[in-house]
Amino acid sequence: MDIKQLTTFKTAAENLNFTQTAKILDYAQSSVTAQIKSLESELDTQLFERLGKKLYLTETGELFKKYANKIVSLSEEARLVTSGFRAPSGTLVIGAQESQCTYRLPPILKEFKNQFPNVKLIFKPAHSDEIAKEELLNGNLDLAFIMDIPKPKDSLITEELIQDELRLVASPSHRLAKKSNVTIKNLEHETLLLTEKGCSYRSILEDSFREANISPSNKFEFVSIEAIKQCVIAELGIAMLPAMVVDRDIKNGRLKELNWNHSIPPFYTQIAWHKDKLMTIPLQSFLELTRRTFNNSNEIKKV
Repeated sequence: MDIKQLTTFKTAAENLNFTQTAKILDYAQSSVTAQIKSLESELDTQLFERLGKKLYLTETGELFKKYANKIVSLSEEARLVTSGFRAPSGTLVIGAQESQCTYRLPPILKEFKNQFPNVKLIFKPAHSDEIAKEELLNGNLDLAFIMDIPKPKDSLITEELIQDELRLVASPSHRLAKKSNVTIKNLEHETLLLTEKGCSYRSILEDSFREANISPSNKFEFVSIEAIKQCVIAELGIAMLPAMVVDRDIKNGRLKELNWNHSIPPFYTQIAWHKDKLMTIPLQSFLELTRRTFNNSNEIKKV
């Protein structure tokens, strides 16, 4: 096997589509198919299987993917070390929720691209923290930003960046907006605007209902946090959202924070990566830049 074959396999394993793989690598599709077949022949095992129109990794393919990722990353690192003063290149695949991409990451990305103009950044939506962790474990992400209560996860390294706050918000004209003390019982018959299942702050709200043995009567589920916020402003319901998403709107009078008398466990933005991930120079630099940016943000918040 050679690096060209492994790079093709790695790309195909991430996309599960030979046509898309050919476009990404600028190959003919027949070349992708030939390389995969040659690799399977050399390994004497099937790496992919097709069920209907969908392509899947076999169990062996899933196992081999982890080794292919390491070999390709190590090869990139070796080229980087022997390239003298040539600017680092390569790709970083990062998972992040919409709120992080919108409110936290732009300054990090701007600075990183100034430092590493030849490194390609690919962002994948991580609507659920659990999905992001699974993608890290499967080698589909280099790094992921997650918002969660700190929990250990085998094979993952997680680092707390900043403690976040959650706000229960409604339209200023909502009947609960002027209530001095909002209880979980008050929310029983309200329309709740929720993120997707698996989202940590949705889980916090739903856990509160379960503890009180209350089942909310109306729920709307959204993929987009910004869509939820706009629907709250439009008086369609109540939502629990991170402070970074809603604080400006609360200050401007477009939203009202409800005086909810329920305690919320400590909740953090964290960055996570696989413990066996090869730390290339761009990856190490991205981590350091992220730490520095969040530390500065913490200092500003304290002042």
